[in-house]
Amino acid sequence: MNTSCKANTELSHCIWNSYNNNLLKTRKASFTKGFLPFLPNNCKKEVKDRRGSGKQSIVLSMSTSGIKGDGLTYKDAGVDIDAGSELVRRIAKMAPGIGGFGGLFPLGDSYLVAGTDGVGTKLKLAFETGIHETIGIDLVAMSVNDIITSGAKPLFFLDYFATSHLDVDLAEKVIKGIVDGCQQSDCALLGGETAEMPDFYADGEYDLSGFAVGIVKKDSVIDGKNIEVGDTLIGLPSSGVHSNGFSLVRRVLERSGLSLNDNLPGSPVTLGEALMAPTVIYVKQVLDIISKGGVKGIAHITGGGFTDNIPRVFPKGLGALVYKDSWVVPPVFKWIQEAGRIEDVEMSRTFNMGIGMVLVVKEEAALRILRDDHGNNSVYRIGEVIKGDGVSYR
Repeated sequence: MNTSCKANTELSHCIWNSYNNNLLKTRKASFTKGFLPFLPNNCKKEVKDRRGSGKQSIVLSMSTSGIKGDGLTYKDAGVDIDAGSELVRRIAKMAPGIGGFGGLFPLGDSYLVAGTDGVGTKLKLAFETGIHETIGIDLVAMSVNDIITSGAKPLFFLDYFATSHLDVDLAEKVIKGIVDGCQQSDCALLGGETAEMPDFYADGEYDLSGFAVGIVKKDSVIDGKNIEVGDTLIGLPSSGVHSNGFSLVRRVLERSGLSLNDNLPGSPVTLGEALMAPTVIYVKQVLDIISKGGVKGIAHITGGGFTDNIPRVFPKGLGALVYKDSWVVPPVFKWIQEAGRIEDVEMSRTFNMGIGMVLVVKEEAALRILRDDHGNNSVYRIGEVIKGDGVSYR
């Protein structure tokens, strides 16, 4: 059993049970199918290689220098990353082997890889904006993006929807997003649970959990064991904040004096639209890259940012050197940092800063990945593996 701790201190406990292949796909609420995959516009960019691909791009710095003093932190917003890490350490004493992005269970010549997650307090913004159609995409993304870090292809997804009073129309919108996310992931929505619990949630509010299971051959598992000095870090861009850090985002919004209906400074979209952009589902892009060889490790950049997530895939004695200005940082992060007066180190440990997935690859594979046509998706060379530990920036 592997347990991963995100920055919202949610724990991912992966469990197994026997099942019947003839089980019906059921849930307690009906919904419609057939929604086209969503791809954020900011992902529709050219492939860029900062080290000489010949393609030029404008790159925004992830740093806002000079921020000192009364800056907000994630802990100020009520989330203690260190406490979450301590809980994982204690659980590891009871269940050795935990700590990966997904839990692996042996099945013949393969592993089943399982993951579970929610969308945290991004739900608060869904309630305030009335944007419920895409929160289900976030839910699927958080689990399937975890299990593909082992090289697993998602097989099926299960969801849990809980509310005090069932609003069928609202629930249908949420489930449509889940269906959409499953279509993007090429996995089946196998079933779900709808729980109506009077007096437990505020009127109009609900909570979500998701569970994904995938499969990978034992000789094809990606585990980071062969990572070495000189390997390249390839970054896949995010659509924005994704589904972590929203307790701090909401505190920043409160301090800024702006509303979710106000425009993101310097942008034609509202703050609500920018913050509610669905989490990118990387399944097809990552599995395609893996199929061509050379991928040694993969980190899903969720709560904890680069600081806590990249080192999770490294052998002891190795660290990451990240090239700070090597990718496009979405403007929403500049606003968050300036409005909240948040220091660089806090930003890097709380948010994805524009990179939602990091692949550790051989140099030859990096050259191929940067050269290949990825359609509407972008890839960036964002760093390298060095001796040491942790993550440093240059």
